[in-house]
Amino acid sequence: MKIIECPRDAMQGIGPFIPTADKVNYLNQLLKVGFDTLDFGSFVSPKAIPQMRDTTEVVEQLDLSNTNTKLLAIIANQRGAQTATNYEQITYLGFPLSISETFQKRNTNKTINEALHVISEIQEIVINNKKELVVYLSMGFGNPYGDPYSLEMVAEFVDLIHNMGVKIISLSDTIGVARPENIDYLFKNLIAQYPDIEFGAHLHSRPETAPDKIVAAQKAGCRRFDGAINGFGGCPMANDELVGNMATETIISELRKGNPNMGLKINEFEEAMRMAVPIFGL
Repeated sequence: MKIIECPRDAMQGIGPFIPTADKVNYLNQLLKVGFDTLDFGSFVSPKAIPQMRDTTEVVEQLDLSNTNTKLLAIIANQRGAQTATNYEQITYLGFPLSISETFQKRNTNKTINEALHVISEIQEIVINNKKELVVYLSMGFGNPYGDPYSLEMVAEFVDLIHNMGVKIISLSDTIGVARPENIDYLFKNLIAQYPDIEFGAHLHSRPETAPDKIVAAQKAGCRRFDGAINGFGGCPMANDELVGNMATETIISELRKGNPNMGLKINEFEEAMRMAVPIFGL
């Protein structure tokens, strides 16, 4: 079972700039926990995401000397991919592809067709630099814009990405509308159809509906879960302040019911939770 901690997703929407030293201290604590991957930063325009403008400084100060946790950085174009591949410390590059045309334009200033072309070129970049691409299929369970959506469309997008050679696809419930039955349907069918792809769940949710979604994905065969401590972050398009990232502590609690030994250092996790409070201004 892989848990991907996503402090980048949690931090990026915060207005006041979090000092680089504070980010580094927090991320270094998260590296002690035993997560599979840390989504730590992004190589995107600082005009688009001002909070992440210090990612280059951050990555150079992370202590990877005593951890098996791998680093993931989000990129939105070929330039960001080229920059990210300069860092040996980074294993994964993440690209957000949306089923919603409206959201794709808002998120990366590209049409879906343009974004698919970018993915093809980024996949070549990561292969040439011995990295791996993770595609986040956002608005994967519906969108608030009235754009076309169906479960069949999700499968069509997966097929397009699969044909480019991408091996990790994370289904993203960007606005917290996924129902357990749809989570079950998608993961069961896609995992059976594409056994060479590692499917992940990047689910935003209200706190009270999160456990049922986690259980549905797990029972359907998902073995990769994205979360953020205390459920920080989320999507402003959700129009619901209670819809945020899936809380990592909720994911751990649910998954440990079937697998008590997840290889995580709970004392280090608890210290990370304590450190998160001032980082996120609570």
